[in-house]
Amino acid sequence: MKNLVIVESPAKAKTIGKYLGAGYTVTSSMGHIRDLSRGDNAIDIKNGFKPKYEIDSDKKELVKKLKKMAQEAEVVWLATDEDREGEAISWHLFETLGLKDESTKRIVFNEITKPAILKAVENPRKIDKYLVDAQQARRVLDRLVGFELSPILWRRVSRGLSAGRVQSVAVRLIVEREREINAFESHSEFKVTALFTTKEGKTLKAELSRKFKTENEAVAFLNQVQPADFKVLNTEVKPTHRNPAPPFTTSTLQQEASRKLGYDVSKTMSLAQRLYENGHITYMRTDSVNLSQLAVGAAKDQITAMFGPEYSQTRKFSNKNESAQEAHEAIRPTYFDKTAAGDDPQQKKLYDLIWKRAVASQMKTADLEKTTISIGNSANGEIFVAEGEVIKFDGFLRLYIESNDDDGEKDEEGVLPRVNINDSLNYTEIKAEERFSRPAARYSEAALVKKLEELGIGRPSTYAPTISTIQKRGYVTSESRDGKTRNFISVLMNKSGIKREVKSENFGAEKKKLFPTDMGMLVTDFLLQHFDQIMDYGFTASVEKEFDEIAEGNMGWQDMLQTFYDPFAANIQRTVETAVRVTGERILGQDPQSGRTVLVRLGQYGPMVQIGNRDDGQPQRFASIPHGMTMENVSLEDALKLFELPKKLMLSNGTEVTVAVGRYGPYLKVGEKFHSLPKGEDLIAFSAEDAEVFLQNLANEPQFPMEIGEYDGQKLSINKGRFGPYIKFGELFVSLPNGSNPAAFTLEEAIPLIEAKKEGEKAKIIKTFDQDKTLQIVKGQYGPYISHGKKNVKIPSGKKPEDLTYEEVMDLVKTAPDKKPAARR
Repeated sequence: MKNLVIVESPAKAKTIGKYLGAGYTVTSSMGHIRDLSRGDNAIDIKNGFKPKYEIDSDKKELVKKLKKMAQEAEVVWLATDEDREGEAISWHLFETLGLKDESTKRIVFNEITKPAILKAVENPRKIDKYLVDAQQARRVLDRLVGFELSPILWRRVSRGLSAGRVQSVAVRLIVEREREINAFESHSEFKVTALFTTKEGKTLKAELSRKFKTENEAVAFLNQVQPADFKVLNTEVKPTHRNPAPPFTTSTLQQEASRKLGYDVSKTMSLAQRLYENGHITYMRTDSVNLSQLAVGAAKDQITAMFGPEYSQTRKFSNKNESAQEAHEAIRPTYFDKTAAGDDPQQKKLYDLIWKRAVASQMKTADLEKTTISIGNSANGEIFVAEGEVIKFDGFLRLYIESNDDDGEKDEEGVLPRVNINDSLNYTEIKAEERFSRPAARYSEAALVKKLEELGIGRPSTYAPTISTIQKRGYVTSESRDGKTRNFISVLMNKSGIKREVKSENFGAEKKKLFPTDMGMLVTDFLLQHFDQIMDYGFTASVEKEFDEIAEGNMGWQDMLQTFYDPFAANIQRTVETAVRVTGERILGQDPQSGRTVLVRLGQYGPMVQIGNRDDGQPQRFASIPHGMTMENVSLEDALKLFELPKKLMLSNGTEVTVAVGRYGPYLKVGEKFHSLPKGEDLIAFSAEDAEVFLQNLANEPQFPMEIGEYDGQKLSINKGRFGPYIKFGELFVSLPNGSNPAAFTLEEAIPLIEAKKEGEKAKIIKTFDQDKTLQIVKGQYGPYISHGKKNVKIPSGKKPEDLTYEEVMDLVKTAPDKKPAARR
């Protein structure tokens, strides 16, 4: 073998292999091949923080294979990603495989295209030890923080907890925002709007330039202007411009994909990774907004071809972030003339977003004309203002409009009717409506990424893992919650008089927002009390800058760790000696029936309310705090109502119906059957009528399994599984497409899905055996395995699946423990 190229993933290997051709063997390391040891001795603190690495058990056979291939190759090319983590993977490969400097070459590229790969091969370099050191420093520091803090949390808060340097700060942001919202006191004021008619009969909508604090003030104003004459005081027309946003960085892609496509951060990065590995976009972990000259030229050609030369405007964007690496590029399509790409609808949508944003960034400024009309009255000096905006030249807006996180009220600005100064206007109606102030919005995943970036916390490669980790640890949940209803006052005045109405509106609804759990709040408070430096936003950002300094070769990584660790270790020791156990206990008051203390605290199975304590000589009573209610906001009234659960609601056909909350959430019990209720359901207010509606809806749902006909001698039925409805065809399980109505799904719709599934299953089969048609060797998500009826058997490491004989396979099947396999969906 002349040339061995090692990359991180099979998909990347496949794409690069197509471009290098004969003479090059491209293989994958399947990500990192080794990591810090799992035990307490992973870092030798007294010996310059020397890390001890070990090869993952499931990578040992792969490493043996890679070593053999490397020994047979004349040159080994390390082609892992261009960021610090990619550099670290290459270094670990170099060290673990025993590679030699003279026969090892490091190549980097930010897009997987033939020109980029060939150019990289022509310009190899050595492994950048500074980048490796920066990544090593991050890994060691995060391990030290986690391993030192977590045992303290076990002893002082609850077992199984863990803490992280960046993750704990992210949780703090969410906790502080939640408390800010809970402490917010909304106030109302009255907004006045009017509909006027011009002398040409056109309608003109305007808003009073001030708001009134009370209804009385608003009504007094309406009474005052009811007989007044209105006229145009001034008109102002100003040209204005709107420029396109830069092409995407990791952060802005995550934010815009959330707003426009509804993707969470992890999904966005997973889809972007596949687009990159298949050669459709440039590298997706970047903080640069820069575009190469080649990309700028390609964008110009595409814009000219699609819209004409008048829409093209070459732009060079620069980063506000000082640590951004301008040598890297923004996320963009590899080929601007490819307007669509991706293997599935979700990939295609994300690619479309990336393509439009990158192309729009090189398009002309949009020219607009903003008109402002001031309207006065003969009764007082108050002024109504009407604003409108007209697009004179659409420029980049023809292709792309950036979204934002502001979901507040905003009237659409459009074309205003033509008026002149001193023109008389007649009002059709003038309306004063009560409007309420709102607290700061809870963070969505994308908004949290934006905030972390603003604070300088984390880097492009860390945003998605951070948000995923804090949710997995149970410190934060991502939820949609229904709003509440409130009344507001509306006072309408027209020529016939003034009419007052009390209307209602929904408010406070949340869609995919981040909420802290009680555990997240307790841990945050504990860490803030005892480790304020670790939780400090500025300190966390300064650590990131020090990593950047290490990557530039301006700081030694061991020196940086020593400076951090000495005061941190002293803080650890002090906390071990002085910190007391925290439960979040809060006394709410007294139970009016027994006079015993009612309190809220964290128990073994989560947050709960408690009546009585160990000292009063009576058994204590406990009730779980339901979803949507927190230890901080539960009141004495709420707590006492929880002891009404389980609550008997009614008899249904002679069977008792009760509502209760269990370890896994609220439920309705009908006889001996349990039916889960939606998370956040208010069980205290849940009535017999609510139960009847719920049970009626349940009865109207499709009854599974539902037979839909026969195909190929087999009966077809639609069933409901954990991940949604599916078709059962013999031993085959076929998921219904998203949005399908199981009750209306037909045999004709099912057949193509079954055939496609059968073809897919055939492609997974590596080997079959004439002696037993039910015995197969199959490709699986985690590697090849043996399938025999309902039994799945892992193939031992070192065995080539295609070389196994019938006798060898049957021996493995007979000696393997019985285990129910997951349905292949």
